[in-house]
Amino acid sequence: MTAKVALVTGASKGIGRAAAVALATHGRAVACGYGSDDAGAKETVRLIEEAGGTAAAFVADVGDHEAVAAMTAAVAEELGPPVIVVANAGMNKDGLAVRYDLEDWERMLRVNLTGAFTCIRAVLPHMMKARWGRIVTVSSAIALRGNAGQSVYGASKSGLVGMTRSLAKEYAARGITANVLCPGFVETEMTSGLPDKARRALDEGIPVGRVGTVDEIAAAIRFLASDDASYVNGAVLAVDGGLTA
Repeated sequence: MTAKVALVTGASKGIGRAAAVALATHGRAVACGYGSDDAGAKETVRLIEEAGGTAAAFVADVGDHEAVAAMTAAVAEELGPPVIVVANAGMNKDGLAVRYDLEDWERMLRVNLTGAFTCIRAVLPHMMKARWGRIVTVSSAIALRGNAGQSVYGASKSGLVGMTRSLAKEYAARGITANVLCPGFVETEMTSGLPDKARRALDEGIPVGRVGTVDEIAAAIRFLASDDASYVNGAVLAVDGGLTA
């Protein structure tokens, strides 16, 4: 049986890389989408191949519908038609609303929200033909709770929730599910480099007492992209240690 093909955007590092590896270790051929980090994307592919999986890297600006269409066609040609999409590519630039540059607002929405829509739209015809598909958008706990200085980021990530839940209703009859993942604070170079006092305050603000790992987020993505999640549709899953409880 041919492996189902998954397209994971933002796969050159962090949650995207962990998700790509997790999907590959469960029998998916993975298209590792990335914007500019060529070395990072190649490292993700190397990790997958060393573990015995199948992967290839594909570059595209997710906000450019022509570039995404070309990338999707290349994925179908090299790996097979993608029927799983993990819309993970994103950016962040914090700032108070009163001083926020409108060009940064437009760029944030273009990457975080338009980018997800563009990738999903490109993959949907393959899902519809297969009468099977999995859409997973990676939002944020900020979409559920808000945070000072992140009104623009929150807007872009909240948009994913409304879009994905609507897609869940549009395509369920064709065997396609659409779900939203909302990660909380995750271990990164930034969080690991915090001063002890700031790190303790961060950990104490989370009911489980610590930040999450990218592998914990990836495990939830792997589930939502699996056959086991066939009756999970339109869900908004917070993986945040109880932060938004």
